[in-house]
Amino acid sequence: MGIGGISMWQLLILLLIVVLVFGTKRLRNMGGDLGAAVKGFRKGMGDVSGEDEEKLEPDQIAADEKRESAASEPAKNKEASS
Repeated sequence: MGIGGISMWQLLILLLIVVLVFGTKRLRNMGGDLGAAVKGFRKGMGDVSGEDEEKLEPDQIAADEKRESAASEPAKNKEASS
């Protein structure tokens, strides 16, 4: 007995038919597209965290923080003068 009453031989025959109809190249492309879609969905949902900081060196992270604080200072000065 296989999955849901389908035997192993039936699954292999089904896989062979799918490969013959679509071809291995198209199946590989569809698999890559599906993986990219899942990764994008996870990133959008916030499940992927800290991935960008892992790629940066510590001095690069500090430089990015300095740039962000420098960019927010002019906005604070405008608010204070108003």
